[in-house]
Amino acid sequence: MSTAGLRSAVERMRADGSTDEAIGVFSRFYRQLDEGASGLIPEASIEALRDLPKVADLSPSVDRQRAALARTAVIKLNGGLGTSMGMDRAKSLLTVKQGHTFLDIIARQVLALRRKHDVALPLVFMNSFRTQDDTRAALAKYAELATAEIAPDFLQSREPKLRADDLSPVEWPADPELEWCPPGHGDLYPALRSSGLLQALTSAGYRYAFCSNSDNLGAVVDPRIAGWMAENSVPFVMESCRRTAADRKGGHLARRRADGQLILRETAQTSEEDIDSLQDLSRHAYCNTNNVWLDLDALSAALTRTDGDLGLPLIRNAKTVDPSDPASAKVIQIESAMGAAIETFAGAQSVEVGRDRFVPVKTTNDLLVLRSDVYELDEDFRLITSGARRGQDDPLVDLDPAYFKLVPGFERRFANGAPSLIDSDRLIVKGDVTFGAGVKVMGSAAVTAAEPITIPDGTVLD
Repeated sequence: MSTAGLRSAVERMRADGSTDEAIGVFSRFYRQLDEGASGLIPEASIEALRDLPKVADLSPSVDRQRAALARTAVIKLNGGLGTSMGMDRAKSLLTVKQGHTFLDIIARQVLALRRKHDVALPLVFMNSFRTQDDTRAALAKYAELATAEIAPDFLQSREPKLRADDLSPVEWPADPELEWCPPGHGDLYPALRSSGLLQALTSAGYRYAFCSNSDNLGAVVDPRIAGWMAENSVPFVMESCRRTAADRKGGHLARRRADGQLILRETAQTSEEDIDSLQDLSRHAYCNTNNVWLDLDALSAALTRTDGDLGLPLIRNAKTVDPSDPASAKVIQIESAMGAAIETFAGAQSVEVGRDRFVPVKTTNDLLVLRSDVYELDEDFRLITSGARRGQDDPLVDLDPAYFKLVPGFERRFANGAPSLIDSDRLIVKGDVTFGAGVKVMGSAAVTAAEPITIPDGTVLD
């Protein structure tokens, strides 16, 4: 084993203030990596899922739902900077709908749920060092969100990127911040424990937590799931939805042949020869929404038994140290997925939810759909599909990355607002195209421009 590489990485983490839990998880993954582990999950080792219980069929009593909700906390994963979209601050501070940011809408969703159900429903953010200050400043106007005894946020850990050739911590004097990376959202579990938040929640009488990404505004607490979880003593619930063409390159839920346990397989855990199977929507029908429900007592017991390491499977991510420079040094980032914890709890379940609970914004393509008239906000700030599109998949948007991938370029070209997409199936844009006000897309439309053009106000594209 590369003892020197691990020792150097651990020394860096200790100097950086990393917790014992974070270092323990990193060290386990490092040893696996050094021994040649790929983290791959072969297609032959899993079975496809055919049916899951549907959230619409869950029927706990109203009293059971409210009792469970009164003991539930909301945790939002908020460590991302949106660097892939050209941002340099918390992605959740991006304006997305009716002048509101992700954080504005999340705060108002929680406040509406509190009023409606007369429950405390604490809201907590898992921030990174680079999102904490901006997030706290943005939330200052929502003083009523504060919950006695529960901190408003806690920090995820970070770890060194490793040189691909010898697994030593990479050095990048041009920008030392690029020497570090987040360990994936599987870091939620050790960070909950090491921050003291898990103990604070259970001591205050909270039994359940609903965890989701801050860039998914469809992820709102559903009292039916909380009540069903309590009624059936389920320790872990993953919300899954039917995969569409937009999910072909993403991970999926499956059942492990060896023991029948539900597991999550990410793209980075799939070999080249199994990629076709992963992308076969008729075979692997369910994707993970990254909306997860936790029984905090079960989680606390598991983390106590394992000293803060649930034993999640390794995700080996090959990158370059500078994501914007493909010629920079090749590195390995050690990661894990929050949803992968489904395989560590006996009795863990998954429920099928509608696409309205899975509206993540990972690209400016997603952002355009969210800003368009495909979605609207109701009186409780819930994101709902506009009436004419209910029951349909979102339109497929494919904007030329040379001009639209980064938020500044995207904003310039849609300065007059998003086009109407409510009657659209597909919009493809190739070239430098600026959209005027009141543009409407009908059916499938494609715009190709060899030189910069502006689509006039009120144009109908079909």
